[in-house]
Amino acid sequence: MFITFEGIEGSGKSTQARRLASALGGRAILTREPGATGLGRGIRTLLLESRETAISAMAETLLFLADRAQHVNEVIRPALKSKMIVICDRFTDSTIAYQCYGRGIPRRTVESLGEAATGGLRPDVSILLDLSVDAGFARIRGRGGADRMETEAREFHERVRTGYREMVAADPDRWSMIEAEKDVEALAERVRWILEKKGVRFGSGL
Repeated sequence: MFITFEGIEGSGKSTQARRLASALGGRAILTREPGATGLGRGIRTLLLESRETAISAMAETLLFLADRAQHVNEVIRPALKSKMIVICDRFTDSTIAYQCYGRGIPRRTVESLGEAATGGLRPDVSILLDLSVDAGFARIRGRGGADRMETEAREFHERVRTGYREMVAADPDRWSMIEAEKDVEALAERVRWILEKKGVRFGSGL
């Protein structure tokens, strides 16, 4: 099974992805985008940490897709072939939310390029941790060290959130949306409930 966690900055998706991987133990592999491969780590630095060079919207999109192509080839497909449960912190839906809704890149362009980058691979289950932009900003301030994407204007993040919510509405069989202002334990229990409904078996709790 291929499970992805999505959400705006500060939504808690990385925490929930880690908790799920821990609960599933050796049956699961935890990965993320960008930066899960050697090539990807260099791309992540360019995308999120570089402040000296302006990156155009299309260049940004292509960098994310290059990271994804390598990620799918080097990490995700081999793990799925080995019958592992793959848990990914961001995948193709992030690109649609951030680059299409957020930046204004045509969706058909991103979907076409994305199909080539992934070879048509899609998640079996996607979980959106939905959070208000104000709450996300507060969490980012609390942890410090905001990256390039986290420092974008409020309007950008509102468009991203809208994009996610529209994707959930358009594909309810794949997506589940959770209100992310709940505490960590409550979120973890909800994640577990969703996945049990999808046929994932757990031992001890999340």
